[in-house]
Amino acid sequence: MTVASNFPTNFAWGTASASYQIEGGVHEGGRGSSIWDDFSHSPGKVFQGHTGDVACDHFHRWPEDVALMRALGVKHYRLSLAWTRLLPDGTGAVNQAGLDFYRRIFAALKNADIEPWVTLNHWDYPSALQMRGGWMNPDSVGWMADYAALCAQHFGDAVTNWMPINEPQCIVLLGYQTGEHAPGWKLPRNALLQAMHHTHVATAKSAAAIRANSPRKALVGCALAADQFIPASESAADIAACERAMWTVNPERVWSNPQWCDPLLAGRYDDAAMAVFGADLPRRRLGDDEALAAAELDFCGINCYSATVYGAGAAPSDAPRVIPFAPGSPTTTQNNWIVTPSMMRWCPRWFNRRYNVPIVITENGHQNLDSVALDGQVHDPQRIDYLHRYLAELGRGIAEGNDVRGYFCWTMMDNFEWSLGYNVRVGLVHVDFQTLKRTPKDSFAWYREVVRTHGASLGALAAKQAH
Repeated sequence: MTVASNFPTNFAWGTASASYQIEGGVHEGGRGSSIWDDFSHSPGKVFQGHTGDVACDHFHRWPEDVALMRALGVKHYRLSLAWTRLLPDGTGAVNQAGLDFYRRIFAALKNADIEPWVTLNHWDYPSALQMRGGWMNPDSVGWMADYAALCAQHFGDAVTNWMPINEPQCIVLLGYQTGEHAPGWKLPRNALLQAMHHTHVATAKSAAAIRANSPRKALVGCALAADQFIPASESAADIAACERAMWTVNPERVWSNPQWCDPLLAGRYDDAAMAVFGADLPRRRLGDDEALAAAELDFCGINCYSATVYGAGAAPSDAPRVIPFAPGSPTTTQNNWIVTPSMMRWCPRWFNRRYNVPIVITENGHQNLDSVALDGQVHDPQRIDYLHRYLAELGRGIAEGNDVRGYFCWTMMDNFEWSLGYNVRVGLVHVDFQTLKRTPKDSFAWYREVVRTHGASLGALAAKQAH
């Protein structure tokens, strides 16, 4: 049975990783200290005191890892650069060994016919700059833009697609509000909004710096941990209520979408968000608004894991209401995120409609407790089922008209999962963190077939099950 693919011809199938989570080699090659080095070595911050000192040892084993990506068949790989491997103090002297390290990786990717998509800061912010206030310091905008310019100058011949900052929502709200992530601060709302503003302007000015310094045409996007909502039913009322909730400012939550997404994707702050901020409005420097307006990002990356369900209120004028999940709803293993595949259909639609910008799914994956079985293999049927459901919904949305240009499975291999340490596994490849042996999981072979068939295998299995 031949089943057509819903995915466009030039759709980017990929996988992803982040520097601190896989590289290790934290004291090698001239690398400076990051806030995650500091945080993970602080007692009680990370599960059982785990750190990224060694992680997957990608710093030494990257040729093996690139070979695994080649075997997976992906043509796109989202990676992040360790800021302090290039600029040990965050600014100032450039570390030639760091430049050479990433040059070798980019050359190997090119030889494997894999295109790199680069995130400049995936949370491992320089310790030296954090000591000067980090994202609370307005100079953080210039620090980031200078770093972006450096990377574009040295790597722009190898990289087309750039994302300055991964999940600014998590950086600010987990790192500066709850303290559960680095740097572990707990600040009031006005400070959070100020740090948020600096990440916005830093993204905009980094985009300008990348475009000005790259030797070839560069595309710049974002990678957001947006609030993501799905309708309770296919009724027009529930769909409208859900979309309304997506773009409503909640005064109780600094995470609301308008203040995080509009400055980056519409080039200005949402009027309703500004009204809610009141006395806590972030201070804007001369030129900030102009920088946001000029950014005009080329794509919007969305990291998709779990969504909230919204339905219509009892009366048309009522506010949208959260619909609770039924007891026993399926979750991922470690963080208890509810499995909500239809978010891959609905959330790109909401972003396409509001911003008219192409979408890339920059992260999507399943947390589990995979282990090597007696037969020497790693069987992860829950991950396969999860990815299948989510990708099927992504394809359904594309068939309905959603403009989605790519998908990056999180993550290539098990790694250091931030405050969860090594107590969770998200990779397509199992890593034994004692021996560092890599073992491709069943999901690796499954995703390889999805990539090989350009998504047609998703529908083929569904058609087979239907008969």
